[in-house]
Amino acid sequence: MSLDRFKDREKKDQDFAEEIESHLAHEEEANRSHGLSPQEARRQAHLRFGNPRSVREREWRYRSLPWIEDLKRDFAFAVRALGKTPGVTLIAVLVIAVGIGVNTAVFSVIDTVLLKPLTYPHPEELVSLTNTSPQGPFPGASIPRFSLWRQQTSVFEQVAAIDFGGAGLNLTGTDHPQQVQGLHVSADYFAMFGAPVIAGRTFTATEDSPNGGHVTVLSYGLWKSRYGANPNMVGSTIQIDGQPYVVVGVIGPGFVTDTPADLWVPFQFNLNSKDMVFFFTAAARLKPGVTIPQANAQMRLVADEFRRLYGEDSLPPGGSFGVTSLQEQMIGNTGSRLLVLWGAVACVLLIACANVANLLLAKAAARKREFATRAALGAGRGQIIRQLLVESLTLSLTGGVIGLGLGFAGVRMLLRINPGDIPRIGELGAGITLDSNILLFTLGASLLTGIIFGLVPAVVASRVNLASALNENGSHASIGVQSSKLRSVLVIAEMALTVVLVVGAALLIRTFMKLEAVDPGFAMHNVISMSMSVSGDRFQTTAPVAQVIEAGTDRLHGVPGVADAAVSNCLPMADGFGMSFDVVGRPKGAQNSSGGAGFCSISYGYFSTLEIPLLRGRTFTKRDNAAAPGVAVINEAMARHFWPKGDPLKDQILIGAGAGPAFAEGSRQVIGIVGNTHDRGPNTDPTPMMYIPLSQMPDLETALNSKVAPMWWFVRSQEDPRTLTASISTALREASGGLPVAHIRTMEELEAANIARQRLNMLLLTVFGFAGLLMAAIGVYGVMSYSVQQRTQELGVRMALGAQAADLRNMVVRQGMVLTLIGVLIGAAGALWLTRFLAGFLFGVKPLDPISLIATPLLLCLVALVSVWAPALRATRVDPMTALRIE
Repeated sequence: MSLDRFKDREKKDQDFAEEIESHLAHEEEANRSHGLSPQEARRQAHLRFGNPRSVREREWRYRSLPWIEDLKRDFAFAVRALGKTPGVTLIAVLVIAVGIGVNTAVFSVIDTVLLKPLTYPHPEELVSLTNTSPQGPFPGASIPRFSLWRQQTSVFEQVAAIDFGGAGLNLTGTDHPQQVQGLHVSADYFAMFGAPVIAGRTFTATEDSPNGGHVTVLSYGLWKSRYGANPNMVGSTIQIDGQPYVVVGVIGPGFVTDTPADLWVPFQFNLNSKDMVFFFTAAARLKPGVTIPQANAQMRLVADEFRRLYGEDSLPPGGSFGVTSLQEQMIGNTGSRLLVLWGAVACVLLIACANVANLLLAKAAARKREFATRAALGAGRGQIIRQLLVESLTLSLTGGVIGLGLGFAGVRMLLRINPGDIPRIGELGAGITLDSNILLFTLGASLLTGIIFGLVPAVVASRVNLASALNENGSHASIGVQSSKLRSVLVIAEMALTVVLVVGAALLIRTFMKLEAVDPGFAMHNVISMSMSVSGDRFQTTAPVAQVIEAGTDRLHGVPGVADAAVSNCLPMADGFGMSFDVVGRPKGAQNSSGGAGFCSISYGYFSTLEIPLLRGRTFTKRDNAAAPGVAVINEAMARHFWPKGDPLKDQILIGAGAGPAFAEGSRQVIGIVGNTHDRGPNTDPTPMMYIPLSQMPDLETALNSKVAPMWWFVRSQEDPRTLTASISTALREASGGLPVAHIRTMEELEAANIARQRLNMLLLTVFGFAGLLMAAIGVYGVMSYSVQQRTQELGVRMALGAQAADLRNMVVRQGMVLTLIGVLIGAAGALWLTRFLAGFLFGVKPLDPISLIATPLLLCLVALVSVWAPALRATRVDPMTALRIE
């Protein structure tokens, strides 16, 4: 089909009109020549030619796309029609904007976390190397494991080691030392992840071997912020923990890692080491064509080889090796959380659709005579439905544009307040960006929403009886019984969906209350924590670390307002260390003779600073130093599990036996039992825990620990500790010889971060539940108000026949509450089934929590009663004489 006919349509139409006039003039002239009068000649010419306008319209439609012309005309009419009822239009747009906005907000997070691939080249080839057990896979690697994994060149292109990013490194050599996030990695790390090198190079295999020298690679952010994007940075020397490091390269700005890094240094493993402790993780890139099942099969064979090399006890019963997709490993269980939240916002959107559908049904009732008139003038039913659908789509698309802005801005603001421990979203939600996926989702949601809430009212409104509609009083026109039933069904659906939302919100609110009520086992008030990196060559033995702790503790006790201070190598309410142990004197392999427990090395004032209660025996003192016999303190959970009837204070334990040379030490006497602490968060039961003095740690263990974890200071004050931050930082810097502190947080802030995920879940579902509750209340109010308006004459007749105002009020209230109760019962049944999907979100609360399941229906009934009361009162004020004269 040629497109020429669509060009210059206005000019062609004008030329065609002139041609028609010319033709009519010639025809008229010929008629006059036959003796007809001018008037008759013109009439005969028009009769013979036909209607010029119809001819022009046929030609115009030939030169156009009719459906586009019809849509343009329908859209223009829709804008005028919506403008005649600005109040209804505004409410409908805002309701749809809220519904689409919350869906856009949740989808933008789902898009970033679940749908977008990792930002590395060929991300589908990247896998995390894991240990497997009957309880499931878990990350972590030791040097012997890593050495064996990297030899599997038949399935892996590269294998890289990455530390957990906890130790931190100190940039020194200036008047302003700075603790930065430094990652230890192996040489293949940058090639495996496709890191863009904008200056210099990355590590060589030689530099990643023992005694390979001090070299580092800088991130783009540190290169710019600390060194002013110095183009001559490569080859220069910087001070890290007092040691000179040569900068060999700079990584570009597009490189994003799961653990943000300011710089990288090589691990420099001794691959012949027998240390079995997990202090880093490993990832690999599959060879092209190798699948994850094939890699898993190979890793099972590697596990068999590992047992042959290091003994049957080197892996637990049923233990093996495996791989998982790196993206899946990073996401964890976040996907299920997001999908549950998406289900909640889908309910909000359905409630919004029901609300707007009710508004459009009411509006259609007032336009019944208009539709009848258009039908009488020749408009078909399809044309009326199409016109009303265009109006609905105009509303939904307008609401979608507003919702896009509200949703995107809202989710960024919410994640700035509470990121909720969601991976891949970047710092404060910076990783969530407006892209084509979000735009297409919002467009699709807007179109689908417009069809959902517009189609049924359009079909109902198009079914008009011309005679009755044209004879009705326009101010009290109605669509009839079918419309009333439909509006009632929509209200019932709104109430049912709202029950499900509010029950979910109630369960999460009660969960959050339970979490906050859990006693963590240590002091939360007026205690501040901060990290100090001791990763330099100066701290490769225990003695200098102990000297810094003693000097820092003495200096802090001299700061006005400080009550107590202590040090630990692990942070409460965070994943700490674990270690195996044996009870000395018990038969090997006997019940409770050996096992695993949490492991933490602390200074002598730790228990008093955090106010962890001593239950039996004693805690550490200054005399428990390197020259004293080895001692340990255990918690109540460990005492109950391994000494259910015995006395642990009479026994000794051997910690880390078989873990490698770094942990080789003698037995330790158990000298005390302290209270349990919720170190893994308030939603998990206390686990067995062992504490040893930091001053008694083996030197090799101290050297290893300096690479994987910082030293954590805890200071308890007599006032708000945040007012002492500057004084505490200065005291510690002076006592440690210039070491900076970082990650300064109060214990209340640590607790808030620990339950941030639960807080975000609760906050989101509470907002969604409140939005649903508000829209349901509006729906009940709208239906009952419309019902009172349509029954004005009936109410007048009832009052004329002697009905009392209370009778009419109760009748309206009863009608509204019946709809509410039906919706509540359906919603409660749905909630009983759907709350099982929230089981993983709950703590201390059962999915079938009676308080939530009883309080929610009562709340909705109360809200519905308030919503229906105003229309009920309006019904009592109907004047019988006025009502009877209406018709």
